[in-house]
Amino acid sequence: MSRVFVFLLAALLLMPAVPAAAGSPPMLMLANSWREGPEVSQYWVSEKLDGVRARWDGKVLWSRAGNRIDAPAWFVAGWPPMELDGELWLGRDRFDETSALVRTTGATDSGWRRLRFMVFDAPAHPGTFDARLEILQTRIRAAHVPWLQAIPQRQLADTAALHRHLREVVAAGGEGLMLHHRHGRYLPGRSDTLFKLKPWDDAEARVVAHVPGKGKYTGMLGALLVERADGRQFRLGSGFTDAQRAAPPPLGSHVTYRYNGLTSTGLPRFARFLRIREELPPPDPRRP
Repeated sequence: MSRVFVFLLAALLLMPAVPAAAGSPPMLMLANSWREGPEVSQYWVSEKLDGVRARWDGKVLWSRAGNRIDAPAWFVAGWPPMELDGELWLGRDRFDETSALVRTTGATDSGWRRLRFMVFDAPAHPGTFDARLEILQTRIRAAHVPWLQAIPQRQLADTAALHRHLREVVAAGGEGLMLHHRHGRYLPGRSDTLFKLKPWDDAEARVVAHVPGKGKYTGMLGALLVERADGRQFRLGSGFTDAQRAAPPPLGSHVTYRYNGLTSTGLPRFARFLRIREELPPPDPRRP
């Protein structure tokens, strides 16, 4: 590799990215669900944070759906002029609070001072994840911004160590794990080198009806009748607080639900409500 090429490549990586147009979703890499078989030692493993996905384009923060995030100027001051992919995060089991803060225009500084941007990738870098991880960690350390952090990554020896780490994270209140193949490139859409590992699955569905409650839930919500993107309908009858049963998600809104695999008829097994989905992800560009 010539010295001229190396110089040009380094200059390109340090250039500020061109901000995306408002309403144009950033081209994000998406994870597949982990299936046993791949060699675990070839992956970097991090905790899957229950935060709000965001992309820093070098000047502005954008949501997964392509909406500009109204972060205070001081919050992003000193951030490196390169693309960063990560999660805005308040802590474990605080997604609703994080989402409300991020969606509020002109939110108070006190809320943002509790927030961190946890970075896990550098999308514009053309190299492997090994190379992307090295440069993002270097640039974030050099920024000296306490609320801009690289998500801790570790390498594990085998499948047994992976599942042991998963149990530890979940027992501590975490959601699961993410696995980046060390030689994988950043490609928009569903990736064969990025995986998520959780003790359950989750998905989104649209609310089509409110099923009245019975017994102690008389006069309140008993269940939601929801519809998947493929038109299949099913009920969500658990996972709600009393406050959510008194004021259920409106018809036409989308909700996230958890489930444990599929039944023989292809419907989610043990489906339960998790939260209202305020912002749907963009379509997967690599999936029909």
